[in-house]
Amino acid sequence: MTLTLYNTLTRAKETFEPIDPANVRMYVCGPTVYDYAHIGNARPVIVFDVLFRLLRHLYGADHVTYVRNITDVDDKINARAAERGISIRELTEETARAFHEDTDALGVLRPSIEPRATEHIEEMLAMIGRLVKNHHAYAADGHVLFDVPSMHDYGELARRPLDEMKAGARVEVAPYKRDPMDFVLWKPSKPGEPGWDSPWGRGRPGWHIECSAMSWKHLGKVFDIHGGGIDLVFPHHENEIAQSRCCHGTDVMARYWLHNGFLQVEGEKMSKSLGNFIVIHDLLKDWPGEAIRLNMLRTHYRQPIDWTVAGLEESVKVLDGLYEAVGEADAGTPDEAVVAALCDDLNTPKAIAALHGLRNAAAHGDATAAAALKASANLLGLLAGTHTDWFAARKEAAHVDEATVEALIAARAAARKARNFAEADRIRDEIAALGVVLKDGPAGTTWEVTR
Repeated sequence: MTLTLYNTLTRAKETFEPIDPANVRMYVCGPTVYDYAHIGNARPVIVFDVLFRLLRHLYGADHVTYVRNITDVDDKINARAAERGISIRELTEETARAFHEDTDALGVLRPSIEPRATEHIEEMLAMIGRLVKNHHAYAADGHVLFDVPSMHDYGELARRPLDEMKAGARVEVAPYKRDPMDFVLWKPSKPGEPGWDSPWGRGRPGWHIECSAMSWKHLGKVFDIHGGGIDLVFPHHENEIAQSRCCHGTDVMARYWLHNGFLQVEGEKMSKSLGNFIVIHDLLKDWPGEAIRLNMLRTHYRQPIDWTVAGLEESVKVLDGLYEAVGEADAGTPDEAVVAALCDDLNTPKAIAALHGLRNAAAHGDATAAAALKASANLLGLLAGTHTDWFAARKEAAHVDEATVEALIAARAAARKARNFAEADRIRDEIAALGVVLKDGPAGTTWEVTR
């Protein structure tokens, strides 16, 4: 099946043709580990996990290399460690561990390789040295800066006028810069800050060079796909392209650039000042990770998403229906309609619509549809658990006392047997008030939580 992807570099949907089908390579910018990841951070993690799963399905799990980095050297990290009175290493280890716990709960596969910036200083220094030698970078006042005017087609990804890019980047004004747009590749470290010896003095890398070095190390000079949030197009991804191309003398860094849209909360921009800043760690206390994931995928990845409680509630109900329909079926072969939707620039809303069709067939006893539903949902990172586990977790999360519910069901059954239907209805209403719905069937009465 043909995969098409929207390429930010060309502003068009293109047929995906890997450089080497035996080794499809993708790089996605990962977290800067100084605090819990927020829900906006979760969007690219989930989106590109779906793409990773799809590529593995199309080319084989052993033929896809997915690199998602960890930035563990950064000014925010230094500041947060100092604020908390702990070492930088302690902070980054703690935060990286929390990130993994959160993303595991969201059903996200671990990438093939997860490099840390601090483990790739040698590659960064090699790239910076080559850029200086090629006259694309210069040393000044303890810094090394990329010489933006030395690259004739700088800005091809953002496609914005230079003045607009300057304003958007809030460029640092510094007397040692030859041009206001020049950006830092290496900067001096103050006492107490992380630092490494270099030909330009003890210092640490700039943010952009980190991703260029790590992608080069693990994927080569040119690779297939580079992904991230739309906010990274400029300056981060633009500068990655500049560094990598000018260092290696290539026409491109990655052939396809994919970017997910912005996220807002209940119709407003997410910010701490508005009190709507949501971290994944806290969200998982109240909602199943699978519901968070489905809620994210119900909007196409390139579109803005409005994150709402109502959306989460609906996603939980959708999953209830899917798990009910699939039962304890084993995964079969993914449905062609689901795969086709995903191959159309990751059209997850269309893929989810196809899941509903399979659910309807499975709910009417179609075992083949149930197996296809399980496999198709797995391709989206959904229905990873069993029917039993899902509803058991739902009951536990709802804080419903099973003994109380079972006692009420028994009392209702006794009232119905005595033909005291008014009392049976009253008990049913009491059970509903607990957030429980009853299902009467030939085998007896079962129950599920509704919230």
